[in-house]
Amino acid sequence: MAQPLVKKDDDRDDEVDYSPFLGIEKGAVLQEARVFNDPQLDPRRCSQVITKLLYLLNQGETFTKVEATEVFFSVTKLFQSKDIGLRRMVYVMIKELSPSADEVIIVTSSLMKDMTSKTDMYRANAIRVLCRITDGTLLTQIERYLKQAIVDKNPVVASAALVSGIHLLQTNPEIVKRWSNEVQEAVQSRAALVQFHALALLHQIRQNDRLAVNKLVSSLTKGSVRSPLAQCLLIRYTSQVIRESANTQAGDRPFYDFLEGCLRHKAEMVIFEAARAITELNGVTTRELTPAITVLQLFLSSSKPVLRFAAVRTLNKVAMTHPMAVTNCNIDMESLISDQNRSIATLAITTLLKTGNESSVDRLMKQITNFMSDIADEFKIVVVEAIRSLCLKFPLKHRSLMNFLSNILREEGGFDYKKAIVDSIVILIRDIPEAKETGLLHLCEFIEDCEFTYLSTQILHFLGIEGPKTSDPSKYIRYIYNRVHLENATVRAAAVSTLAKFGAMVDTLKPRIFVLLRRCLFDNDDEVRDRATLYLNTLGGDGAVVQTGEDVKEFLFGSLDIPLVNLENSLKNYEPSEESFDINSVPREVKTQQLAEKKAPGKKPTGLGAPPAGPPSTVDAYEKLLSSIPEFANFGKLFKSSAPVELTEAETEYAVNVVKHIFDGHVVFQYNCTNTIPEQLLENVTVIVDASEAEEFAEVASKPLRSLPYDSPGQTFVAFEKPEGIPAVGKFSNMLRFIVKEVDPSTGEAEDDGVEDEYQLEELEVVAADYILKVGVSNFRNAWESMGADCERIDEYGLGPRESLAEAVNAVIDLLGMQPCEGTEVVPNNSRSHTCLLSGVYIGNVKVLVRLQFGLDGPKDVAMKLAVRSEDEAVSDAIHEIVASG
Repeated sequence: MAQPLVKKDDDRDDEVDYSPFLGIEKGAVLQEARVFNDPQLDPRRCSQVITKLLYLLNQGETFTKVEATEVFFSVTKLFQSKDIGLRRMVYVMIKELSPSADEVIIVTSSLMKDMTSKTDMYRANAIRVLCRITDGTLLTQIERYLKQAIVDKNPVVASAALVSGIHLLQTNPEIVKRWSNEVQEAVQSRAALVQFHALALLHQIRQNDRLAVNKLVSSLTKGSVRSPLAQCLLIRYTSQVIRESANTQAGDRPFYDFLEGCLRHKAEMVIFEAARAITELNGVTTRELTPAITVLQLFLSSSKPVLRFAAVRTLNKVAMTHPMAVTNCNIDMESLISDQNRSIATLAITTLLKTGNESSVDRLMKQITNFMSDIADEFKIVVVEAIRSLCLKFPLKHRSLMNFLSNILREEGGFDYKKAIVDSIVILIRDIPEAKETGLLHLCEFIEDCEFTYLSTQILHFLGIEGPKTSDPSKYIRYIYNRVHLENATVRAAAVSTLAKFGAMVDTLKPRIFVLLRRCLFDNDDEVRDRATLYLNTLGGDGAVVQTGEDVKEFLFGSLDIPLVNLENSLKNYEPSEESFDINSVPREVKTQQLAEKKAPGKKPTGLGAPPAGPPSTVDAYEKLLSSIPEFANFGKLFKSSAPVELTEAETEYAVNVVKHIFDGHVVFQYNCTNTIPEQLLENVTVIVDASEAEEFAEVASKPLRSLPYDSPGQTFVAFEKPEGIPAVGKFSNMLRFIVKEVDPSTGEAEDDGVEDEYQLEELEVVAADYILKVGVSNFRNAWESMGADCERIDEYGLGPRESLAEAVNAVIDLLGMQPCEGTEVVPNNSRSHTCLLSGVYIGNVKVLVRLQFGLDGPKDVAMKLAVRSEDEAVSDAIHEIVASG
C-alpha cells in the first residue's frame, strides 16, 4: 500500500494537475447550496459548498440574475449560525456576489448588527463587506460607526475601517474627507498596520493639495512613525515632495537629511526604500549617492536572496547614469555571478559590464557564456543591451563582443531576444567602422536559418544599404539570392529590392544582378514579380557595366519624405484621368491638423467642435476652401496650415480661433467663429487686424461673414502680402466687429434693426516655425550623408540656465517647428548630454536636416552645437538666424 503513495509523491506532474474542485459543475453546486436552508445547519458542509461557489465565480463562471439572487438569499440565512469560520465565509461570499441595491437591504441589518458586535472579528469583516456593497445613502447612516472604528483599540477593526476608507475614497470622496481628524489620530497608533493604512488614507485625502502634503511630510519626518511599512510610505511621499520642490527651491534639498537618516533604520525594508529613493533623485550628486551605495553594498553580501536582488537591481539602474559611483561594489558583484538565483547573477553581470574597465571584458564574457542558457529571454535581452553599451564604450573589444553576439544569435530564443541581438549588431556596424564586414557576415549567416520574417526583411534592407559600401560586395550576393529560393513571399520581395541596390551601387556587379532579377520574373508571387520588373527597368543599361544614374540611386536609397498616411489618402482620392498622379501634390505635414475648439466638459459641442457643421479639417480641404474664394485664388500653392490658435477663453460669449495659412508670398488668417448666445444673431462679421507690429506685412484682402446664427460655426478671412519666400514674422492685434440683432426665442426670428458692436480678441503671432513643415525621414543618417556638406552650417550657442536638459531640447524643437527623428526628442533621466535629430521642409520646398548636440555647462547652463544641412545654403543660414534671435 505504501509504494503507490510514494510514487504519487515523486510524480510532480500528477500532483500539479490534481485539484479537489476538478470537474465540478455549476448545476450540481447550486443543488448542494440547498443545505443553507436546512433547519439544523452543518457549518463544515456549508463552508465546503461556499468554497465551491467561490471557485466557480473565480474561474469566470457566470450566474444568471435568478441564480445569483437565490444563492444570495440562501447565504443570508447562514447568519443564524454562530460558527466564526462559517461567518467569515459568508462575508467573502456576499462581497463576491456584489448584490444589487434592492437586495443589499436584506443583509444590511445583519451586517450593522455585526458591526456593533462584541466579537472583533465580526466587526472588522462586517465593516469591509458593508463598505464594499453599500451606496452613498447608507454610508451616511453608518458613518458614525466607521469613524469610531478608525480609532478603535483593536488594530484589526481599525485597519478594516481604514482600508474601507481607501476604497470608498474613489466613489464617495466627500464623505471620506470628513474623517481627517480620526485618520490623523490613527497615524499616531502603536499598531504597525494601522499606522501604515492611516498614512496611506491621509495622503490620498490630501494628495491634490501640495501644501497639505508638504505639511504632512514635515510633521511626520520628525520621528513619530514607528511602523516600518508606514516609514516606507513616508519615504515615498518625501521623495515626491523633493521632486516637486526641486523647481522652486535653490540650495540644499529639503528632507534629504531624513532620507539619509533612514539608511540607519533597524528595518531592512526601510533602509532599502531610503537607498532607492536617494538613487532616484533628479540630478543626484556623487556626494548624495555615497551613503546609499554603501548600504546597498552591504546588502550584496546578505544571506537573504531578496535583499541581494533588490540591491543589485538598484545598483544596475544607478550604473546607467553614475557608473563610477558603483565601481566600489564590483568585487562584491563578481561574487554574485555564481549566485544560485539566475536573476541576481544576470543583474550582477550586466552591472559589471556597465562599470567594468577594458581589461576585465574578456573575463566577464567567459563568465556570461557559462550561464546564458540557464536564464529566461527577458534577462538575456538585458545582457545583450549591456554588451552593446560596453562595445560602444570600448570599440577595440568589438571582435570578441561581436563573436559572442553572433554565437548567441544562432542559439534557441524568442523573437524579442533575437531582435535585440540583431539591433545591437546593426548599431555596432553603424558606429564602429572596423566591425562592419564581420558584422554583416554574421547577419548573413543568421538569415540562412532565421524563422522570423520581420528580422529577415530588416537584415536584407540593412544589407542593401551597407553591403555595397564594403571592400568586396560580391560575397553577400549568394546569401541574398538564397532567400529568393528558400523563403516566403515577403522575404523574397525584400531580397529582390536588396539585389537591385547592389546593382545600382556596384556597376561591376550589374550584369550578374540582371541575370538574377530576370529569374525572379517567374516567381509565383505578384509582389516579387512586380519588384523585379520595376528594378530591371529602373537600372537600365540592359545589364551592361554602365554607371547608374543619380536619379536611380535617389529612387532606391533616398528617404521617402512624405508620410505614408498622407500618400495613402491621396492615392485613394486620385481619380484616374489623362493627367498622371503627381507625388508632389501629396501634403507633407506629419499629421492632419484637426480644427478643435476648447469646450467646457459636459456641454453640448458647439462651434468648431460640432461634427457635421464644422469647416474642413484636412490640408487638402483647406486648399480647396481657399482656392474657391476669388480673392485668394491667385496666391499659388498652399505651403502649410497651422493648428488652430485660440483667441478667446473658454466659456465666453463668442468662441474664436484662427488658422494661419502660409503661401509663398502671402499669409491668410482664417478666423473660425462661433456665437454661443441663443438670443443673438450676428451679421456682417469681420475681424479688424492691426499689423503695426508686423512691418513686413500689408493687408490685401478680407472676406467678411454675412451671418452667424447661434451655435453654427462660420469663417471670416483676412489676407496679408509679405516678401516672397521670406519667413517674415510679426504680431497682430485682433478686434471682432459685427452687427448684433436680438432673436425672439418663441419664433426664432431676428429683429430688423441691429447694433454695431466690437469684441476684443487675443493677439496673434506669426513665428519662424510657421514657415517650416514637419516632415520626417525614415533613416536620418542616410539622409544626412546624401545631403552632403556643401550647404552645411555649424555654430555653437549658449542657451543660458535651464531647469533640465529636456526643457532645453523641447524649447529648441518648438522654436524651429521641425519633426524629431528616431525618438531623439526624449532625453534620458540625469543625462548630461544629448543629441537630437530634426527634419523638415522650409518654405520654397527646401529640405532641411538639423543635428542638435546639447550639453550641461556647469550646474544649470546648457550649451548647444547646431549643425544644419539643406539644399540651399541661404536656408541653412536662415535656421541659424532663427536660433540666434530666438
